[in-house]
Amino acid sequence: MTQTLIFLVSTLFDLYLMVVLLRVWLQWARADFYNPLSQFTVKATHPILAPLRRIIPSLGGLDLAGIVLAWLVSLLKFVTLSLLLGGLPQISVLLIFSVLLVLKQAGSLLFWILVVRAILSWVSQGRNPFDFVLIQLTEPLLSPIRRIIPPLGGLDLSVLVLFLLLQALNVFLSNSGWFGMIWQQL
Repeated sequence: MTQTLIFLVSTLFDLYLMVVLLRVWLQWARADFYNPLSQFTVKATHPILAPLRRIIPSLGGLDLAGIVLAWLVSLLKFVTLSLLLGGLPQISVLLIFSVLLVLKQAGSLLFWILVVRAILSWVSQGRNPFDFVLIQLTEPLLSPIRRIIPPLGGLDLSVLVLFLLLQALNVFLSNSGWFGMIWQQL
């Protein structure tokens, strides 16, 4: 029963963390606010993010309140899981783990957005609003790769190159001694 509860709590926190990170990313990319995906993320995060924005201002195009909320969600995840397991680690460990979790979840979110965009490119070819917002999110990352490796015979390899870079970074971080053990457990 405890393992099931831990799985459910962890999954719920991870999903909400991804929604918060998506909100930060949508704002940074200046994606269409009226898109259904944007509206969902705004409605899911606004009740918590609005009071934080009164305290924490944005820095240029970067939503610092959203980043703080993402960190707080990951911190709350670790505190909740620790209490479910019957203990509470040192606060410094919780703070570091929560920052690492935000970074790892941001990479996972990027990976899944790229997967969905690649699949939709075969099916919808940019004809729906969901595809449009995915293009707005990923183009700032893919266009520099396209400048180096242009499409070959109509085949765009930029998504594949970004996948390989993300995977190489994940493997590097996973094989970094004691840090790698922590990275793999997040």
